[in-house]
Amino acid sequence: MSMHGDHDMGHTVAGWTGTCTAVLGSAVMGVGLAADSTGGLVAGGAVVVLAALLTWVLHLAGWGKPTGPRPVAQQPWRVRDTAARGGHPGCLGCRLAGRKGAAAPVVVLASVPAVGPTAVPAAAAERAPAPQRS
Repeated sequence: MSMHGDHDMGHTVAGWTGTCTAVLGSAVMGVGLAADSTGGLVAGGAVVVLAALLTWVLHLAGWGKPTGPRPVAQQPWRVRDTAARGGHPGCLGCRLAGRKGAAAPVVVLASVPAVGPTAVPAAAAERAPAPQRS
């Protein structure tokens, strides 16, 4: 068990690579600023842009993660996301790449009779699928 328990911190190959590259670019920009070098500032800015592009490409290749917590078996940072090829629902990076992603799953709660302002309207209750009995 890790220090954070079962909380999915989102550590991925894409995240670590992008972060390290962006830190390197920021350091180059800092040195360029201290040295009063326009070339150093431009080079550092180019490395930061490269970090964003590199992270995006790795995410699309399956080395990133979808939005939200992942199953426990997929939480280690070196586990590849096999569903990335189809796109993640609600993911801007996947949409920019032309990947639509499946619609977010609809969660239907167990039907419990409710009384008062929390009652489900009759039209919504009719659309809900009947619970399956074993």
